[in-house]
Amino acid sequence: MEAIADGDANRQLQQIRTFITRKVDGIVLVPKDAQTCIPAIKAANEAGIPIVLFNRPAADAPGVKSTAIVADNRKLTRETVAFMTEQARKTGKKHKAMVIIGDLGDINAVGRKDGFYDTAKGQDAVLEVVAEVPSEWNQEKARAGVVNALQANPDISFIFSSSDFLFPSIVAALKSANKYHKIGEPGHVFLGGFDGDATAYQMLVEGYLDATGVQDVYFEAEQSVQALLDQMAKKDVATLILDPGFVIHQGNLAEKKSRMWGANVSKK
Repeated sequence: MEAIADGDANRQLQQIRTFITRKVDGIVLVPKDAQTCIPAIKAANEAGIPIVLFNRPAADAPGVKSTAIVADNRKLTRETVAFMTEQARKTGKKHKAMVIIGDLGDINAVGRKDGFYDTAKGQDAVLEVVAEVPSEWNQEKARAGVVNALQANPDISFIFSSSDFLFPSIVAALKSANKYHKIGEPGHVFLGGFDGDATAYQMLVEGYLDATGVQDVYFEAEQSVQALLDQMAKKDVATLILDPGFVIHQGNLAEKKSRMWGANVSKK
């Protein structure tokens, strides 16, 4: 059985209750956020049905039991920004940097922000972070923030986005400022992101994107099913299983693209 809630937590809770009524053996839940999924988890717990959370953990709540399969947001961001920084270092000059932050009510966004600063701190010879743009995962807010940051600091040459989802807004802002150039071309702005979506894949193929941290959704899907099977077999299952993901870039694109979910849904 499958149900789609379109980001509506109340609708999702009703869908979970329907699954429970129909006596399913296990549930994979893609939570809207860490808080609103808790009643659904409680309902599954009370019915004795194993439940796995895909790509986002629940907030701490007494007596609530689930297994979450989640990207290691902080570590993967750290690795992505480290790769970008090393590429920037090769230019022999210092770069002004911008980071686009997600919705900080989302634990995934917090991990990505922390991962960015884990790497950026101590890189004073290469990076100077001059702009932190809040997006709240909203395209219009992201675009306005990037436009304003580029106006205030027209020599920004290093941008990390907490989600590939925001690249259309970032690219539009760069184009309007005449700062969207391919890798190796004069004026290229180092670009990096997180997710591994189809837009990021196209930007890699076209030579504009330096790197992105890919969430290995195939690993996460496999682990979700295995966690359900293990719980059904009364085996001990960790409450958190981390997807290490991987950094994809021009140097390993041919090798890694088969595991990049965006490459498999892209038209290119």
